Amino acid sequence: MSTQPTLAFIGAGNMSRAIIGGLISNQFPAENIWATGTQLAKLDDLKRQGLHTTTDNNAAVAAADIVILAVKPQILKAVAMDMAAAVQQHQPLIVSVAAGIMCDSMDTWLGGDIALVRCMPNTPALVKQGASGLYANPRVTESQRNQTEQIMQATGIALWVDTEVQLNAVTAVSGSGPAYYFLMMEAMVAAGEKLGLSREISKQLTIQTALGAAEIARQSDVEPAELRRRVSSPKGTTEQAILTFIDQGLPEIIANGMQACSDRAEALAVELGK
Repeated sequence: MSTQPTLAFIGAGNMSRAIIGGLISNQFPAENIWATGTQLAKLDDLKRQGLHTTTDNNAAVAAADIVILAVKPQILKAVAMDMAAAVQQHQPLIVSVAAGIMCDSMDTWLGGDIALVRCMPNTPALVKQGASGLYANPRVTESQRNQTEQIMQATGIALWVDTEVQLNAVTAVSGSGPAYYFLMMEAMVAAGEKLGLSREISKQLTIQTALGAAEIARQSDVEPAELRRRVSSPKGTTEQAILTFIDQGLPEIIANGMQACSDRAEALAVELGK
């Protein structure tokens, strides 16, 4: 018999399937996973992988040690309230990957006194290169924290923050961060074309350069600012580009954009938590 916990994914969308795929590739037993949803084709695909599937959220909750809430934030209140009796009866750990919904709101909707972890993942989880921020309310045990961390590490890295409000900063850095890099790539591809390269060559060079720079930063024990200095020879080509970026306010633009992202995350928590 498996010693692994039984997991129930409420919602079988992209993020659930990314986590499930990572777990199974890490030898987590498929028979220990339940998935619910309204799209039968998605459930059938998961069932073929050996999972238990159902359209009944309460049945999945009844079977689970850990329930992962992965529905859209706009419908989470209704889903949670419908599950509240089953959650109160079975007392699973609740892990929410729904953006913006605060622990207190979910605790109220689920009937109170819930062990609850909020998780802010990002889309690179789909290719097992995700970055997740985690926050646990005081009812979560050390064992449950470890289990949650192991679940989210199936898709990349998972890091704990000390306060729930810090998840807004996680949203600004990693949750929304992939789009910042896509914008940079978009601009570089266009600039490469303007300088005379074909679009395909400019695109391939841009993507590979982003991948290589990220891998150097990941493997290095020095700060990104030092890595930048090391490739910016005085009066060289790279330095001219960097000085132009700085002179035209790129660092401030990035900081302002991330502040706006964090502010919106805070506002959404209020709007969606009512």
